[in-house]
Amino acid sequence: LFVMFARKLFTGASLGLAVLVPSTVFASSDAVQPTYYPWNHTGWMSSFDVKSIKRGFQVYREICSACHSLKRIAFRNLVGVIFNEEEAKAVAAEYDIRDGPNDEGEFFERPGKLSDYFPSPYPNEQAARSANAGAYPPDLSLIVKARTRHEDYVFALLTGYCEPPAGVSLRPGLYYNPYFAGGSIGMAPPLLDGAIEYEDGTPATKSQLAKDVATFLAWTSEPEADDRKKMGLKWLFAL
Repeated sequence: LFVMFARKLFTGASLGLAVLVPSTVFASSDAVQPTYYPWNHTGWMSSFDVKSIKRGFQVYREICSACHSLKRIAFRNLVGVIFNEEEAKAVAAEYDIRDGPNDEGEFFERPGKLSDYFPSPYPNEQAARSANAGAYPPDLSLIVKARTRHEDYVFALLTGYCEPPAGVSLRPGLYYNPYFAGGSIGMAPPLLDGAIEYEDGTPATKSQLAKDVATFLAWTSEPEADDRKKMGLKWLFAL
């Protein structure tokens, strides 16, 4: 009886999420489908690897943020996850936030606060396209939820760059990646072995960088995931 009730509960929750979460954007059939990877945060009884989230934030901050925004995440979201309040305040203060107008009607820049959201690297879409040969770097806040196969796709894309097969030619400024629809992508390979030095001493191989930033972006897509799982388990045990 308990198992039957749990199944109904999870099914109902899944149907509710299907209504609340935007439809997944499926990749074109001409793209290679990624391998299924054993992420340790995807099960009902599992949680995010906090150390991996923190490393992934470092990858985003030192590499990805040069082109990609994270506009749905505020600095306060980091508190209690990868930083304490004072550490998160210090991180926020390192960013310049455009604010205003002031009493003279002028806009100004100030250090970031916990209530601020991560600023975009470009002031508008036109500036972003101009800096990236016409390509528009997507916001990464929900990128894991917006792609079929979620973390698997992000990891495969970041590690899947290679030389194009015989007979395939690319326009200047494009790169070959079989996991991207059409095979040609405007983003240069962003990750290399040793591209950054992890603060915790973890060897920064390309696959490690990809795994950690995919975990971080899975968390940004659903920061409340672990809390929701805990709440669901409390309900089940209470019954």
